[in-house]
Amino acid sequence: MGDKAAMILRYFKAMLVGLVALAALPMAAIAAPSPILLSEFIDPAPPYPQAHASTIVELPDGTLAAAWFGGTGESRPDVTIWFARRGAHGWDRPVAVADGQSADRTRYPTWNPVLFQPPGAPLTLFYKVGPNPRGWWGMVKISSDGGRSWSAAQRLPEGVLGPIKNKPVVLADGSWLSPSSREEGTPEHNRWCIRMERSTDQGRSWTVEPPIASPMGIEAIQPSVLHFADGRLAVVARTRQGALAMSWSRDTGKSWSPLAAIDLPNPNAGTDAVTLADGRQLIVYNHSAHWPDHPGEGPRWPLNIGLSRDGGDWRNVLTLEDKPLPDGYAYPAVIQTRDGLVHISYTYNRTHIRHVVVDPARLGG
Repeated sequence: MGDKAAMILRYFKAMLVGLVALAALPMAAIAAPSPILLSEFIDPAPPYPQAHASTIVELPDGTLAAAWFGGTGESRPDVTIWFARRGAHGWDRPVAVADGQSADRTRYPTWNPVLFQPPGAPLTLFYKVGPNPRGWWGMVKISSDGGRSWSAAQRLPEGVLGPIKNKPVVLADGSWLSPSSREEGTPEHNRWCIRMERSTDQGRSWTVEPPIASPMGIEAIQPSVLHFADGRLAVVARTRQGALAMSWSRDTGKSWSPLAAIDLPNPNAGTDAVTLADGRQLIVYNHSAHWPDHPGEGPRWPLNIGLSRDGGDWRNVLTLEDKPLPDGYAYPAVIQTRDGLVHISYTYNRTHIRHVVVDPARLGG
């Protein structure tokens, strides 16, 4: 065998050895970099036994802030709204910023805070106060210093609840569109519906829109607002029917198409969604089927990210949490910050609020 032939043979033998060694590596060793850049608790040593329903926002200086409700248990009078900022060395110690004390000294639970930072305006904190979601009312506080101090609590106008769980959006004409919903009736027999709320004067007054039609009987609450390059808006929402639902608007949210299910499951659990800077639609949700003996309800794990280009075809692209826990992972909130990263907060087993940072450039789909 000539020198050239021997060299070629050695080359192919080396290539074969390399391929065999590569095949023997664990998949994690050759996988693409993880999209998850950071995972941490906002409240590692909480001053309460239970926490739930977080919201997250980027402040004008680039600082992150979050809020949630915490106390001895959901719907109990001691439940208050907690708030924290993320400084250079991590999250500050949480502080209580709102409670359910009424004028007659009756103490009610607080529910579902929503932080909203409109351009050029103070930080706004929406939340609910009342005995339950059928009898609660909307409240609001504002802060001009990034949450270091807050105004006195103000009750929203009669019939206005504010954003029920997820953040409002600012439309092209400067209007605030608030994703709201209603739970009406008795505990045993109540009806869900989405009713969007709009302010054209930066929250000084509000208009409550008619319920979004649901001829197929889909009951939905807690919508998130998405926007598309062609000018359309959409809402995606939690339902009782075992799948997420969407509705569309071609007139900046003044009218909406009937609710229709999409191809992502929903175990009667809260979600949140955001339109990314590159035009993709991202949703955080529990990708689980319902319990066999409880139609429409199921485990709040795993917790996943779904993506869509057109709002019609959705793909589950990343699992954030999948270890079964008694209370699972629930009520996510999601934003994209100015640096392009995605920040997600969510309830961790009803005991903590977790913050996760994701690089959307590493998400498939």
